[in-house]
Amino acid sequence: MIAGHAPLAFALVAVMATVSGASSERALRLGLVAGGFALVPDVDMVYAVAGLLGANPAGLWGAVDAFWTSSKVVHRDLSHSLLVAIPAVVGFAAVTTQRFKGVASLPLIGLITLGGVTGGLLGGVIMGLYVAMGLAVVLIASALDLGPQAILATAVVGLGLHPFGDIFTGTPPSFFAPLGVEVLVERVALHPDPTLNLLAIFGVELLCLWAAVVVATELTGRSIQATIDWRATAGAAYGAAAVVMPAPTLDVSYHFVFSVVAIGSVGVAPLGFELTRDRLVSATITGLAAISLAGTAYTVVYLIV
Repeated sequence: MIAGHAPLAFALVAVMATVSGASSERALRLGLVAGGFALVPDVDMVYAVAGLLGANPAGLWGAVDAFWTSSKVVHRDLSHSLLVAIPAVVGFAAVTTQRFKGVASLPLIGLITLGGVTGGLLGGVIMGLYVAMGLAVVLIASALDLGPQAILATAVVGLGLHPFGDIFTGTPPSFFAPLGVEVLVERVALHPDPTLNLLAIFGVELLCLWAAVVVATELTGRSIQATIDWRATAGAAYGAAAVVMPAPTLDVSYHFVFSVVAIGSVGVAPLGFELTRDRLVSATITGLAAISLAGTAYTVVYLIV
């Protein structure tokens, strides 16, 4: 998944915290930090940007192809390993303690060294960014008044959950890198039809986003129905794209992804310069509703035609 890691981690941790008796505010904080940790493994996509800048591609789609080609060099390797997540979690949690603060750097430095040994300079840089981004999340957690145990728990969920969300798209992650143990050689398909498979994965990501929205609105006392603007219904018109646009697949999905996500701009359009919290929340949920309706409409028309 591309957009589902952080929202799913947020929702899971926030719900677990609430069930465990935490206040709404603390549950939100724990969820946000878990979502932050869930983003850390994808720091290896930085190299894709570097590869894109050096590729000098022709046109928009050439740039997109160059980006994804570059990303395959290091993406979903060490940064997505469950074995790497273990010392990372320990290091991130220990760095905030008084007793183990001095030795907390050892596992983190070890990860950077491991990256350099297995992947050369590029591998070392990627793991360095991995550690740096993780420490940035730790700083945010500390600012939110979360202690070592909370950081440990949220890091376990965020870093541990991420690789499993990537089994449906692209090359499956290396769960046990740097060991040569391959759990999955090919990505998992949700449907034999390549277009319906893409739409199913898109639907799963939307469900993850909606799970986060539902949990967040419940914890903040908001109403989803009262927040969604009528402009979200514009997403229904996207069903026509199934007739005029080539059917997307995981291998060629740019035209679908970019256009269906653009539908979400109907939520942002009325914002203007009044960037209040309520208006931003309304814009976000309205945009997500429009995208969800667009994806549903496209799927229905695709099945009919």
